[in-house]
Amino acid sequence: MKLKVSFVLVTILSFVLHAQTTIPPGASFDLGFSPGGASLAVVEKAITAAKSELLVACYEFTSRDIAEAIEAAAHRGVNVRIVADWKAAQAKYSQIRILISAGIPVRLDHHYEIHHHKFIVVDRISLETGSFNYSTAAIEHNAENALVLWNVSPIAEAYAMEWERLWEESDNL
Repeated sequence: MKLKVSFVLVTILSFVLHAQTTIPPGASFDLGFSPGGASLAVVEKAITAAKSELLVACYEFTSRDIAEAIEAAAHRGVNVRIVADWKAAQAKYSQIRILISAGIPVRLDHHYEIHHHKFIVVDRISLETGSFNYSTAAIEHNAENALVLWNVSPIAEAYAMEWERLWEESDNL
């Protein structure tokens, strides 16, 4: 395990040091702000666009709408995996246990005071990120943002590598 984690860290550092610093040709974006529903729409669009894989890293996850979109993606054959904050996953309205019950692999990260990531890697080509927690509060009450970068493979791959590192250090339920 230690060797694998070291290899991942070296790979990440190598990528960062040699990373492309420009946005690839053909890239585009969608942006939404909350409250008001625009952030939710952007996140759902990213989930719906997935053809093969969704790598989700999240802190709070209480949105039934987003959980249903993820379940629908899994039912249409998308390989969905989630790394979530261990403490937030215990919250009263957390959707984590519901997603596990739906057969979606979830690991909980307890290595940090707060596993505060909020991103989804879509098919290792596109990326959803921003301040937007996958929560009802983020949708209805908070000032939040969600950004989807389409067709940005180098950026999506960097996030996928970070996601893989988080997956490896996290625990199964």
